[in-house]
Amino acid sequence: MVDLHTPSMLRVARGYVPNAAIAEEVVQETWLALVKGIDAFEGRSSLRTWLFTVLINIAKNRGVRERRDADVAVTAFTGGTVDPSRFRAAGEEWAGHWRETEEPSPFPETPEGSALGAELLDVAQRALAKLPERQRVVVTLRDMLGFDSGEVCELLDLSVANQRVLLHRGRAAIRQQLEDYLGDDV
Repeated sequence: MVDLHTPSMLRVARGYVPNAAIAEEVVQETWLALVKGIDAFEGRSSLRTWLFTVLINIAKNRGVRERRDADVAVTAFTGGTVDPSRFRAAGEEWAGHWRETEEPSPFPETPEGSALGAELLDVAQRALAKLPERQRVVVTLRDMLGFDSGEVCELLDLSVANQRVLLHRGRAAIRQQLEDYLGDDV
C-alpha cells in the first residue's frame, strides 16, 4: 500500500509545501497518522480518499507554517482562459470543439519530436509549480493522478463549480506557458 500511494502523495504534498524534502516529511507524517488513527476509520469513504484527506490536512498546515516562516505573500491568480475564437461556434457542427486550424497535433515520432516532448513536459511542470496552491493541487489530482471531480471536491471541500474554475484556470495558465514557449509554432 505504501509503495502504491507514496508517489501520488508526494505529488499532492508538493502542491502545498515549498520543496520536495518537506513534501517527504509530510508524507511520512501522513503514514504515521494513518497507522495511529486506523481504528478511527469508519469506512464512510474509501481508504484512499481518507488517506488523501489526512495528507491534505497535514500538507495544508505545514504549508501555512512554511509560508508564515518565509513571510511569503500569496496572491490569487485571475488569469484568462483560452480564446473562444479557437473553438467552433454554437451554430457549427461539433460546437465547442477545436477549429481545424487550431487543433493540437501530436509530435512526430522522431528524435526531434521526443526532444520537443521532453522540453514541453519540463515547461508544463515549471508552469504547474508556479500556479497558486489550490489550482496546483486541483490540476495535480485531476490531470496527473486521475481523481474524478467528486473525489477532488470531497478531498478539498470545494463546490463543483469552484473545482471546475480552479481546474480551468490552472489548465489555461499551463497552456499559455506552453504556447509562449512555442511562440509562433502553435
